[in-house]
Amino acid sequence: MKLAVFLLTTALATSVSVSAAAAQEADNHEAITKPNVTAVIKPQFSPYAGRSYPTRPLFGDTHLHTDVSVDAGTLNRLGQEEAYRFARGEEVLSTGGLRAKLARPLDFLVISDHAEMYGLMPQLLAGDPEILSTAKGREWYAALTSGNFDTIFATAMQIVGSLSGDKPPIDNPKAVRNAWQAYTALADRYNTPGLFTAMIGFEWTAIGGYNLHRNVLFRGDSSVANQTLPFSQFDSKNPEDLWTYMEKFEKETGSEVLAIPHNGNLSNGRMFTVESFDGKPLTKELAARRIQYEPLIEITQIKGDGESHPYLSPNDEFAGYEIWDRSNLNGTEVKTKDMLKYEYAREALKTGLKLDASLGVNPYKFGFVGSTDSHTSLSTSEEDNFFGKHSGVEPEPHRWEHVVIAAPDPKFNVYGWQQAASGLAVVWATENTREAIFDAMKRKETYATTGTRMTVRFFGGFGFTAEDAETRMPATAGYQKGVPMGGDMPDAPAGKAPTFLAAAMKDPIGGNLDRIQIVKGWRDAKGETHEKVYDVAWSDGRTPGADGKLPPVGNTVDIGRATWKNTIGAPELITVWTDPEFDPKLAAFYYAKVIEIPTPRWTAYDALRFKVKMSDDVPMTTQERAYTSPIWYTPKGE
Repeated sequence: MKLAVFLLTTALATSVSVSAAAAQEADNHEAITKPNVTAVIKPQFSPYAGRSYPTRPLFGDTHLHTDVSVDAGTLNRLGQEEAYRFARGEEVLSTGGLRAKLARPLDFLVISDHAEMYGLMPQLLAGDPEILSTAKGREWYAALTSGNFDTIFATAMQIVGSLSGDKPPIDNPKAVRNAWQAYTALADRYNTPGLFTAMIGFEWTAIGGYNLHRNVLFRGDSSVANQTLPFSQFDSKNPEDLWTYMEKFEKETGSEVLAIPHNGNLSNGRMFTVESFDGKPLTKELAARRIQYEPLIEITQIKGDGESHPYLSPNDEFAGYEIWDRSNLNGTEVKTKDMLKYEYAREALKTGLKLDASLGVNPYKFGFVGSTDSHTSLSTSEEDNFFGKHSGVEPEPHRWEHVVIAAPDPKFNVYGWQQAASGLAVVWATENTREAIFDAMKRKETYATTGTRMTVRFFGGFGFTAEDAETRMPATAGYQKGVPMGGDMPDAPAGKAPTFLAAAMKDPIGGNLDRIQIVKGWRDAKGETHEKVYDVAWSDGRTPGADGKLPPVGNTVDIGRATWKNTIGAPELITVWTDPEFDPKLAAFYYAKVIEIPTPRWTAYDALRFKVKMSDDVPMTTQERAYTSPIWYTPKGE
């Protein structure tokens, strides 16, 4: 019964048009107002008439590279148009000549090609005379057209390394402008409001070895985006200068832009610090600018997961999913344990509570999305359809053991099997348009998945009851009684503890659900931060043990056949949970984590298809998951 209830909740009225009032709200990034929700529950024949809140999640990728990116273009021969066609559900041929198609089209895509020497590689490989007139152009052209894979790969790594320099090896502003305007025009052509959104964006790739990169997304169309050029690390390696660029753009155009930092797991303690870029104590002004222009972070992607780490969260048995924690991105600096607290999202949220107390602003009050960071032009996040990080490791029998990222010391090399088939950005937008998706991102009504397309709702307030988990339309109660993911709860009424409405429905072609967890972080009276993970809904009638831990859900994976049975787990979970340890005087955040039952990892599919035996350290199963943006509680007066 609950499955039918939640299906109807999330899917029945996907075609309901948005009223002018709701569209205006979206323009201002305001959460759906309670009067709009109240109107829905007035006596009327149709329960959907007048409904203006988001009714279905939109699944997309905010981080995809094509041959226009300098590093991707060394191996990838697919352009931006092929990337759009693939994302929309069309079949294309990969660089290696493999037929490729998504099981289901994406709802939106951001092609975020690197700003550095934007558009250079297609011109270089075409033998453009202007490019070949430079010494570096001739050198790279000869190597990349040599036909020798080892030479091509070594040159690709050299080119990637050149992105960390102070000046572009090949400086051609005209080529950048032409490539940028060709891209924005293409995005406009493929943007189909209501069906598929092609958001315009680029990646600022600064301090490459420490992965302090940001994807910059524009709300407007080409007429707006063409009033600037991509800001590159050759303009500045300082993210504070990126925010200045964004501020200037908004003032000059009247339009909006936001940036999404990568997951911080390879930054070696640099992504979520308590200092400015030049090592000075963080100021209130910088903290405010950061959260203004960076309302979201990319919590999971192909280069590992950035939600939590076992060292930081030793009591969380699900911490440490797809961990990359040996060094920085290019293996030039060994990672030490003291760096970890400035790399992972959960710890950053806790750091934000501290900074809020000392500065009066929380720079890490961010929401979550996932994305791929694929450099193949193919946004593939499903385990059975994974095409890898770059075109040098497309599907073939031995890609699991090939080097994906080469390090000066081979012990820090990254090998094929370590890639994660992750992830997706999910937004609760009122319609599938650039404006509505951007506005949902600004208000942080988003969640991340590791590639699964499960549907997740999460609301917080002070008045939810068990009956709200039984209604036909829990979202109506969610918006009426509380705030959605990404929101701020009001001050606690006397004697009241916060209640949360959490609901999840399985990916229709994925694994059943194991459990819903709520992760709480808080700052105590002494200023120290803490965390606790609560299992709030789970499948199969399990009972927590004496230690309070829920027994594992089990495992039905047949590794040899790369399949599983949905005979365990649940297709849908929904509950109302009350914080049993709430103190109204203490600032806190809460987010939901939804975990599937074990299913085959992409390596198991490869082992079956190519009939290969991989080494024992290669994982063959995974438990896909989703992370909602947090909901915050701030005591009155803070």
